[in-house]
Amino acid sequence: MGIANDAKRERWERATAWPTMAASFLFLIAYSWDTLDQRPTPDLHTVLVLVLLAVWAFFLVDYVVRLTLAEHKGDFLRHSIIDLLSVFVPLVRPFRLLTGLRRIPGLRGNTASHLRRRVVIVAGVTVLMFIYVIALAEFRVERYADGSNIRSFGDSLWWACVTMATVGYGDYYPVTVPGRLLAVVLMMGGIAIVGTASATIVSYLNERTQHLRRRDDPRDEGGRTHEGREDRG
Repeated sequence: MGIANDAKRERWERATAWPTMAASFLFLIAYSWDTLDQRPTPDLHTVLVLVLLAVWAFFLVDYVVRLTLAEHKGDFLRHSIIDLLSVFVPLVRPFRLLTGLRRIPGLRGNTASHLRRRVVIVAGVTVLMFIYVIALAEFRVERYADGSNIRSFGDSLWWACVTMATVGYGDYYPVTVPGRLLAVVLMMGGIAIVGTASATIVSYLNERTQHLRRRDDPRDEGGRTHEGREDRG
């Protein structure tokens, strides 16, 4: 019964993979529009809210179905943290787009080069989306706050880039509690992403160095020359 359930879950995930990406993209558009358009008409605001609610309902149903069909629910919970967070934390929903990157033909495969390529591309897209989403949320909570100096999305985007890079000019800063919490999330995310990128670059350089050494050294790993193996053959 468990194997049958897992097969059903895999079929469900394959069937909903692209709709999930579309829902994430739709959420990002609706959230951006609702945040950046400071004078929306009542009808437009209603439509945007309905879109955001529909995406939330889709993610909720998707997660409940997959959890119900999972044979090993503990393993499923451990490997679907982003999916679970996307149900409860709106800002996580756009990041469900990243799950579709592995479907790109050039990123498939289990070799070291494929893995490194996936890490680099996913990290790059994550950085851009992370900065954009946090900047949107920061602008949303800070623009009308008393004493705030983040009054435009440009200010918020500049603040997010400076904070992400740990430069800390101090020309823009959050004054609200939600804004400061977003700043903490941005700083922690920046440390994690920079650490991952640094480790990937070091791994790549080590691999290239070893490859060049093997190419320049006529001996193979067993200590025998290629010429000697040919003579014995």
